[in-house]
Amino acid sequence: MEPTFIYTLVLSATLFTFGIIGVMWKRNAISIFMNVELMLNAANLAFVAFAREFGLIQGGPLVLFVMTVAAAEAGVGLAIFIAIYRTRRHIRADEIDLLRG
Repeated sequence: MEPTFIYTLVLSATLFTFGIIGVMWKRNAISIFMNVELMLNAANLAFVAFAREFGLIQGGPLVLFVMTVAAAEAGVGLAIFIAIYRTRRHIRADEIDLLRG
């Protein structure tokens, strides 16, 4: 049985909703970061679903571009979290004011 377009979009919307709820609800910066990654993956799933449904070849490179940006974001984000943890010994998002100018 092959997943249909609607089921794929519903799954994508569900994953995106879980990501938004997680970003609003969590206090730990790494948990927030993981939920943002979940939202990016949900958007990728929607891109693939639309590309497959309408036979567009542009969906593949767009997904690869979003995955590249997500990988770069993961590297930079984790480096920032490690630097903050070394100075503060915690990474609770509501208590981090280190980057204020």
